[in-house]
Amino acid sequence: MHYKRGYLLIALVLVVVVMVSGCSMLNPAQKKPEPQPPATQQGVVQGSEPDITVFMHETGEKKTMKMEDYIAGVVAGEMKNDWPVQALAAQAILARTFTVQAIEEKGGVPARGTQASTDIKEFQAYDAKAVNDNVKKAVEMTRGMVATYQGKPIHAWFHASAGGITETAKSGLDFKDPEPPYIQPAESPDDLAPADVQNWTATFTKKEVMDVLTKMGKTVPSIDSIEIGKKGPSGRTTTLLINKTIEVSGPELRVGLGSGKLKSMLIDKVEVNGDNVTFMGKGYGHGVGMSQWGANKLATMGKTPEEIIGQYFKGVTIEKRWN
Repeated sequence: MHYKRGYLLIALVLVVVVMVSGCSMLNPAQKKPEPQPPATQQGVVQGSEPDITVFMHETGEKKTMKMEDYIAGVVAGEMKNDWPVQALAAQAILARTFTVQAIEEKGGVPARGTQASTDIKEFQAYDAKAVNDNVKKAVEMTRGMVATYQGKPIHAWFHASAGGITETAKSGLDFKDPEPPYIQPAESPDDLAPADVQNWTATFTKKEVMDVLTKMGKTVPSIDSIEIGKKGPSGRTTTLLINKTIEVSGPELRVGLGSGKLKSMLIDKVEVNGDNVTFMGKGYGHGVGMSQWGANKLATMGKTPEEIIGQYFKGVTIEKRWN
């Protein structure tokens, strides 16, 4: 019968369509998976909040305080207290991690006989007077949280601005131990940083550079040229060539010249003119770990403290060490 032939023809067409599309009405095509949150999770609470001893370098006294009170002072010293609370909270996790790691691995600050110090050259910045409600909220919402990798506190590095991309520890810090697996170059949204951080110029006299080179054991009678040598994965300069033959460490030279003036090794150009050496670059800091200006932007985008940490430290776990 003709109508049966019509049904058969329709059925054959449907079969062909199903075969071509690679799916069936019983097993529809799967949707693309949603982006997964960073590899962080809550660990098991291990104990109660500790008291720690802190060397107060302004007065020379040793003071005992609650860990969370100390962390609040560090957050206020390391980041602007009017920044988004989520950025401050990410800083709190790193400040706490830094402190716990130093205590567990080195006993804190053995030279002072304390577990922490307010001297930024020895430990972390600290400013109890700058602690406000914003900082208190950030510390309280991350209370006891420490970033770990395979059960151990991570190297909780951070810097002001990554200039768009972070760096490995070996390239950014001349780190001598094996590269931590959780430190990998990561994109960083640093466009909220001030203009003189996003692009800067730093000029030194040849004598200033030569004096630093001498301290580095690379004495030269004159500076005729300075060129960018090797670069790290992010494009940061890891070595510089002096007079085309002498290779020096970029990070070491930066510290010698003053890391506040030679803001980063994310250098675009080096020029030698007359008695001066001029560096042009972007970003502020060594570029390893969390970018503070990047954290600021991520917070304004609605990211949680854990997600901000996960942006800059890959595969870490957020453990809650105490309530």
